[in-house]
Amino acid sequence: MSGKVRTMSGADRVVVTLMVAVPTLVVLGLIWLPALGTVALSFTNWNGIGPLSSAKGVGFSNYVNVATNYPPFWPALQHNLIWLAALFIVATPIGMFLAVLLDRKIRFSPFYQSALYLPVVLSLALIGFVWQLLYSRDQGLINAVLGTQVDWYGNPDYNLWAAIVATSWKHVGYIMLLYLAGLKAVDGSLREAASIDGASERQAFFQVVFPVMRPINVIVLVVTVIESLRAFDLVWVINKGRNGLELIATLVTANVIGEASRIGFGSAMATIMLVISSVFVAIYVTVVVRESRQS
Repeated sequence: MSGKVRTMSGADRVVVTLMVAVPTLVVLGLIWLPALGTVALSFTNWNGIGPLSSAKGVGFSNYVNVATNYPPFWPALQHNLIWLAALFIVATPIGMFLAVLLDRKIRFSPFYQSALYLPVVLSLALIGFVWQLLYSRDQGLINAVLGTQVDWYGNPDYNLWAAIVATSWKHVGYIMLLYLAGLKAVDGSLREAASIDGASERQAFFQVVFPVMRPINVIVLVVTVIESLRAFDLVWVINKGRNGLELIATLVTANVIGEASRIGFGSAMATIMLVISSVFVAIYVTVVVRESRQS
């Protein structure tokens, strides 16, 4: 048997270099540079008119103004928290419950799985239009069934909850898929051992299976938080984040590309969103690294 070690040729080195360099440049150009640029602009008063060199540093005044002199911010933050609570407390458990049912190989399981996953491949903007067929005041299915004439998307008393229900339709399918993949990866001997010890299916799931899926649980937590923060498409389609549907993402857009064009001010709110998201992303990375070291 030959002991020679095959070295890479010049063509191999070029291919490997491109495989590393191209994704790195794409990530830097599309993610890191815009993110760092947003943070830098949040400390300026640039309004998007004229060269960037004309921007003046204003320190933390944009952040102070966001917190003290911008009334829509706190209601928007409250709406984001309500969005997060609804997804985490209602939609996520429903997705987990559906995953458990499908994992038991019930009849027509492939059909149910495909039907529940279908909304995941749709954009939130398209989901907003789909649910308009249900929410329409004059021709919507919900009003036809209930015999009412409620403008679910237009009434500020209902539109936030209507939007949350619409986005939950997609979120449930996504969570179902994550937990279904996690359940299929759980060692079957754990369930058998729990059954031999006299544990019911419910006890076996919450005391044995669920703790084993800790990495999936962390992923679900991070995904849910990020989804609640970047909820934008559906709300913007409904009414551009007005009339009771204010969210931080819509306020950022309204200030950056709106008539006021306060890019520095909008960047400050975008940076706040970035910081909040980074906390949960850091938690996720920490858990993944810890799990990889233990394995």
